[in-house]
Amino acid sequence: MQYKIVGIMSGTSLDGLDLVLVTFKKVGKGWQFVIDKSETVAYPQTLQSSLRAAVDLTKVEIQKLDTLLGKFIGQAVKTFLNNDANIHFIASHGHTIFHQPEEGITLQIGSGAHIAESSGFPVINNFRAKDVSLGGQGAPLVPIGDRDLFSEYSYCLNLGGIANVSYDFNGLRLAYDICPFNMALNVLANEIGLDFDDRGILASQGKVDNTLLEALSDIPYLSAAAPKSLGIEDYRKFWQPIVSSSKVSIEDKMCTFTEHVAMEIGKALKGSQSDKTLITGGGAFHDYFIHRLKSHTSTTISIPDQQTINFKEALVFAYLGLLRHLDQPNCLSSVTGASTDSSGGDLHKV
Repeated sequence: MQYKIVGIMSGTSLDGLDLVLVTFKKVGKGWQFVIDKSETVAYPQTLQSSLRAAVDLTKVEIQKLDTLLGKFIGQAVKTFLNNDANIHFIASHGHTIFHQPEEGITLQIGSGAHIAESSGFPVINNFRAKDVSLGGQGAPLVPIGDRDLFSEYSYCLNLGGIANVSYDFNGLRLAYDICPFNMALNVLANEIGLDFDDRGILASQGKVDNTLLEALSDIPYLSAAAPKSLGIEDYRKFWQPIVSSSKVSIEDKMCTFTEHVAMEIGKALKGSQSDKTLITGGGAFHDYFIHRLKSHTSTTISIPDQQTINFKEALVFAYLGLLRHLDQPNCLSSVTGASTDSSGGDLHKV
């Protein structure tokens, strides 16, 4: 049994649209995968600006943006495949606008119907909503892929807009969002005209401000028990005001926030040197963060090839689409706190 699927991820840091073409092959009771092709497509400036401001848009404006993003994704897939029609379907995470699971709300835009119409392929999207309807956090979703596709690692740490971790404990897969990562660091870089702090060079040139560090460490979310998850609303409500009100330099803010994240992630990585931690997402390229993390954990840090770093989330959403297609659970209640495991995702035929 073999499937070819396009997996798509649009992260909260708005770095671009990640696309992967993956071949999954059934081997025994599990699945093996090969990434046949991968690409990150930059958003047009106007679309990126609209996505960045989407949380403040009206309902009608969000609906229009949902359609616009869906058409953009569909065309991006057509260009990416370059007339190769040999795929089963597209699995798209979409772009998160609201994530308030305690209110029963989660919204990822990028209309599945318009992706299907623009690309000419069936689409599975809206992976989070069913879990939220079952009382879950609707996030993180990647842990089932960590469990099934990257089982050789004790911990799987993803460093995108938000840092999240996944691991096995007493036979159950557990996972949660730890704290903002690039979502915060990129905003600081933007203040001095940069898209991001390349390799963490600016952070390494600053110094830790203990007053700022203590204020960040006191944010209540950090001490709350899992399951728990974060959205951009949480960053804007809790983290951003603290960082913005500090009078220290941008370099010191970057250095301090990097130390904050390294400390919080270190608390999550409780294993020994025999435990391997896989790090993926843009933060894997932040050399200064990696240096600081090593001082806060005893686990062995493993940074994979660049393709895995950049496209693991898109790969896993292709896998989530496969499980949904097969009507098998793709969201774990042990991770989200939902009443039961579920197979989430809306299907859109051409």
